Amino acid sequence: MAGGQSSESFSIDLPDSEAAIAIAGAGQATLHHLQDLTGASFVLRGLQLEIKGLSNQIERAAALVELVRPVWEEGQLVSPLDIKAALTSLDAGRKSDHALLGEHVLARNQRGNLLRPRTLRQKAYLDAMEGHDITFSLGPAGTGKTFLATLLAIRMLTEKKIERIILTRPAVEAGEQLGFLPGDLQQKVDPYLRPLYDALHIVLGLEKTSLLFEKGVIEIAPLAYMRGRTLEDAFIILDEAQNTTSAQMRMVLTRLGERSRMVVTGDITQIDLPKGQVSGLVEAIEVLKNIKGIATCHLTSADIVRHHLVQRVVDAYAKKKRN
Repeated sequence: MAGGQSSESFSIDLPDSEAAIAIAGAGQATLHHLQDLTGASFVLRGLQLEIKGLSNQIERAAALVELVRPVWEEGQLVSPLDIKAALTSLDAGRKSDHALLGEHVLARNQRGNLLRPRTLRQKAYLDAMEGHDITFSLGPAGTGKTFLATLLAIRMLTEKKIERIILTRPAVEAGEQLGFLPGDLQQKVDPYLRPLYDALHIVLGLEKTSLLFEKGVIEIAPLAYMRGRTLEDAFIILDEAQNTTSAQMRMVLTRLGERSRMVVTGDITQIDLPKGQVSGLVEAIEVLKNIKGIATCHLTSADIVRHHLVQRVVDAYAKKKRN
């Protein structure tokens, strides 16, 4: 198809009605979006998707549809993010790399949808976690830093590669003075670990998550309570690490025991420490940058997997900060 400019058509056969609905979107919104991006026109006739236009338009449109095939083929609605990620890969000449995203399925959520990395940087982050004992992940809210780490931890637990998952997060708002909060230990730290719980509930459901907590297979471990421990056969996730002090970061990193791995996530543009206090995360990625076995991944606003407006909000604030 490449090279010519004559008007042509090209058809893609869809496996079932669920796939047709998934690629079309509500009110065929996804097809309209693809049409705006490529200039080609899309006509859905039963289980056949016909693409019409100039040959170069058809080639681009068909390539985009194929790159998001792992999504619609499973009957999952194709989102604007899926299309944007595919378009970015296509324009960067990394079509074959993007096609491999569909092979990295980590789990199914409670609705049966497949959970996988959705951008190339997310895949690189997943590869880093699988290949290193300590991984630092930096990026804005909504880029999947904590979610992907939790999914991998659950998969490794299911495969019996680890025996427990340990979740920790600095309680900056309480100055780590958890004793001033009402309730038992879990009730005290719940507000700070809620994003981690949410990820667990999506995959495991509330009942199974609660059972694993009761058995101690999934453990909450506020930084203030980790000193002196050795964490073996565990997957440790330190979330919101930009709000750790230098001493806290050094302490938690040196808790790593045999057959364990640790993922440290944070957004260094959202540091809530007192003015003038050095972030343990900022210091660690500089001090440890040349240590073998430690990886650092950078996610950007282009990797945000929340509502499409979140990316615009992040970019707007970043622009304001630069000016």
